[in-house]
Amino acid sequence: MLRTTQAFIDGLAAMNIRTVEDLVLTLPRTHEDINQAQNLLSAPLNEKVSLRGTIHDLKLVRTRTKKVLVQGKFFDEEGNAAQVIWFNQPHIMRMLRDGQNVTLTGKILENGLKLQFQSPLFEDEKKAALHAGSIAAVYSQSEQISSRWFRDKMLLVKDSIKLISETLPPEIISEEKLLSRSQAMFELHFPSTPEKLEEAKQRMAFEEMYALQIEALERKKQWQGERQERLKVPMDIELVKAFFDSLQFTPTGGQKVAIYEILKDMEQDRSMSRLLEGDVGSGKTLVAVIVMANVLRSHGQCALMVPTEVLAKQHVATVLRLLINFHTYIQSGKFREKGIDAEHLKSMRAPTVALLTGSVPQAEAEDIRRRLASGLIDIVIGTHALIEESVQFKDLRLAIVDEQHRFGVAQRQRLKDKGPPERAGSVRAGNPHFLAMTATPIPRTLALTAYGDHDLSVLLEKPGQRKKIITKVVPPLERRTIERFIESEIQKGRQAFVICPLISESKVDEMAEVKNVEVEAARLAKEFPHRKIATLHGRMSAEEKSQVMADFKGRKCDLLVSTSVIEVGIDVPNSVIIVIEGAERFGLSQLHQFRGRVGRSDHQSYCFLLTTLPEQAMSERLKAMEQHDSGFLLAEIDLKLRGPGELFGLRQSGIPELRFGGLLNVDLVLRARKAAEKMLR
Repeated sequence: MLRTTQAFIDGLAAMNIRTVEDLVLTLPRTHEDINQAQNLLSAPLNEKVSLRGTIHDLKLVRTRTKKVLVQGKFFDEEGNAAQVIWFNQPHIMRMLRDGQNVTLTGKILENGLKLQFQSPLFEDEKKAALHAGSIAAVYSQSEQISSRWFRDKMLLVKDSIKLISETLPPEIISEEKLLSRSQAMFELHFPSTPEKLEEAKQRMAFEEMYALQIEALERKKQWQGERQERLKVPMDIELVKAFFDSLQFTPTGGQKVAIYEILKDMEQDRSMSRLLEGDVGSGKTLVAVIVMANVLRSHGQCALMVPTEVLAKQHVATVLRLLINFHTYIQSGKFREKGIDAEHLKSMRAPTVALLTGSVPQAEAEDIRRRLASGLIDIVIGTHALIEESVQFKDLRLAIVDEQHRFGVAQRQRLKDKGPPERAGSVRAGNPHFLAMTATPIPRTLALTAYGDHDLSVLLEKPGQRKKIITKVVPPLERRTIERFIESEIQKGRQAFVICPLISESKVDEMAEVKNVEVEAARLAKEFPHRKIATLHGRMSAEEKSQVMADFKGRKCDLLVSTSVIEVGIDVPNSVIIVIEGAERFGLSQLHQFRGRVGRSDHQSYCFLLTTLPEQAMSERLKAMEQHDSGFLLAEIDLKLRGPGELFGLRQSGIPELRFGGLLNVDLVLRARKAAEKMLR
């Protein structure tokens, strides 16, 4: 008996329940509408439902990989059957018995020709309608503590709910027409009507989002620090006009708006903190270069940090080309023909751009650091090497991080801390202006939350008239057809990427069928005996990766078999095909990033999503790639399907799991943001 009591106490402690308040704050996981319980045939697939029936044939199963499953059969009240399976929950065998009447709550899936409940919540049907109303609260369970126990105990402490303290300001509750916190808590534990329950959920969702927005705005305020006069970088309109005229194309409307927003921010005496979000190929680099040119006009320095050395070298080439072309244009005086008043720019010297990465020779790296400290280098582009202690700037005005979700919070902060140094007799001049860039489209709700300490600029258009990439989901049996098509394109002088989820063969049973770079490259060498095949993956050194990419870009090989290291920033216009093996293993946003490696020229490009199993080719999620070429729309779909916890580096951004799904509600996020801004003012 003592052992049982101790186990029960330990179970409560594991759920962080030590006081009556802890108990009351343990909210239901879901709710069951007792009057609307369905049967197996009428219940929708892949949606949370509650069904009443009986459980039979319970048994414990151990897999080859030593995992423990509890399996059984569930029969609804009309005799329809479904398989029930619980993963790694052997205690289920002690909590249920054959022939028991239960209510199951969860999602029904199709597994081949069978219906299957996977790890549903369950309750003894006799206790499912404990409250007088038709809606019952369903709580998370443990081996020791059932949902039934929670409902019994909530009845005993229900009068304590009115003592729960308020977390929102009274004026916000009034303006937003929200329930009080205690009212919302009571409705969640003891729902009176579906309408009141929904009001309670909306109140709690707003509370969660409001707290996140307050935290984000506090981070922004802390980053901006005190007002500092020398942070001001005047916007040179004539410089922007001249830069546009020096290009061989017309920037998009979105690029022009983003440039204006960024330069307007940098005119202020507080540090800018802005996120530039743009789909693949939307022209973020051009925006960054024009902004950097404006900083150079004021004799400030710029730093651009990227996640890989390959991308750093690519950026150096692009930035130098654009800036030197602009400098040559200014010196030629061609701007006068367009009526641009840019005579004052002729005194600007040619920009100095340096590359600083871990593979730069020590003597060269030391020389770069010395010239940065003395102000002889205008722009430095590099990887993590930029945030080493030994790197100092004379006057860093603008810090840019590309693909910022690839860096941790601490790494981004260390780059920010490279701002203007202290001057004798003055306070520290403040952090530099900060611009984060990402080609991973982020849903607006997520951008205002995960990156809520930034203002937001978005590029929706793509420069030029590039053709839409033809995308097809392909089952394994059609692989030969795709390979014949690849051969025909190579004969035309084109190239192709092949992406695999793994580097080498996995020893894990569940991963045995997943394609890997080493085996796939060997197989393709037999399928394409007259073609040059190269490999690229994360175990290679920076020098090896750079050499492989240089060879591929120089058309020294026809097929590049790679892992996800090519996801970001690789630009090979001659490559027109990308084959993604095991496409079902990637999120939509990542698949869209892969797809962006092609379609970078006037040639028609193709993306083939090969699945591991034939039935996976029918996935609605993958079919969305065929239907949509907007990264932002795909990101929204991804957010709804996979949830925020697995996307966009949320774990390292510190955002907790949201119980009430506020990230899917644009209106809610905007209201919470507005309320938070008002209260902080």
